Amino acid sequence: MSNVVVLDNGGSSIKLGFGGDRDPIVIAPNCTAKPPSYSSKKTLISDQILAFQDPTSLSLRRPIDRGYLINPDLQREIWSHLFSSHLPSTFSPSLSSLLLVQPLFSLPSISLSTFELVFEDFGFQSLNISNSASLVHLYEASHRPYSVISKTQCSLVVDSGFSFTHCVPVFQNFVLNYGVRRMDLGGKALTNYLKEIVSFRSVNVMDETLIMDDVKEKLCLVSLDVSRDLQIARKAGKENLFRCTYVLPDGVTHMKGFVKDPDEARRYLSLPDEGPAPPPKPQDVDDIEVTEKPEDRRKIDLNKNEFGLTNERFLVPEMLFHPSDLGMNQAGLAECIVRSINACHPHLHPVLIILTGGNTLFPRFAERLERELRPLVPDDFRVKITSQAE
Repeated sequence: MSNVVVLDNGGSSIKLGFGGDRDPIVIAPNCTAKPPSYSSKKTLISDQILAFQDPTSLSLRRPIDRGYLINPDLQREIWSHLFSSHLPSTFSPSLSSLLLVQPLFSLPSISLSTFELVFEDFGFQSLNISNSASLVHLYEASHRPYSVISKTQCSLVVDSGFSFTHCVPVFQNFVLNYGVRRMDLGGKALTNYLKEIVSFRSVNVMDETLIMDDVKEKLCLVSLDVSRDLQIARKAGKENLFRCTYVLPDGVTHMKGFVKDPDEARRYLSLPDEGPAPPPKPQDVDDIEVTEKPEDRRKIDLNKNEFGLTNERFLVPEMLFHPSDLGMNQAGLAECIVRSINACHPHLHPVLIILTGGNTLFPRFAERLERELRPLVPDDFRVKITSQAE
């Protein structure tokens, strides 16, 4: 067993393992949850939330806000639970070192709270604080010894996670701080936006954070042509390739939400990458009742705790590329990348872009980002984007 403990302390999830292992021991929510008062008085800690039977209306408390630690006492409780539950009984912090992954530009007061947690509360032997950008760059360079990134030792890491999105230039495994650009937009904002849309159109889900996180991860996608896809989303019946249904937990037959028809949710894959929306099929008004199947009429039934999604599926991730459309005074992701690169020396401009973070897992994310970047960079530059395997 390695004496180096690796702890990726994210705003949404926390990953715990030992140095040298391929996979973490546990990936769990970095929060606690309180069930409704009528169901239970017990507070659920981290991975206990995943095992809880009924995820509806859980009240969440997170130790991290906007990427930074604001509640050390709550973080201590979560770490203590995970250490005691998932690390071997022979594990001793006093004989181990801790590699802690934290966001860039942490305030001194926050760093002091972290030091107190690590050394005074848990008694680790030593501490190394790193950031995801340096680790991602090092990982890519070491696993591709003959690639461009390994030869140039230069990359731009786009880390889009729960609390924010960072564009980080890295040279010889050192972050160039003056080139870092931040968007105060992450997975939390996307989930909240999705909750507002669904609550306005279908059913009130403003208190269902965990369920709507699941909806976002399973059904949301990045559009390659927003205007075309909006036309398709306005169509009726099967011609709307984005229409799908999500079933909420009912507390009797199923405790977890699920996608009603996975094949229906994947119909958008038949769309070409480019081109106008396919024309609607001609159909007489008198034939609608004959051609429509009875099960299609029952696709969305609010009495069964179901709701349908159409253009919400791609409009929610669209926030990352055009936050100004929603009144946010921020540049989009492509412009943020260009600003980050332009802040560096011209010799470092031809960099490889590496995507990491949960938001980059949306389908077609890399393809859309490449299309957004192409008009913003010189014609003789080749835009090359790579994504993390996980």
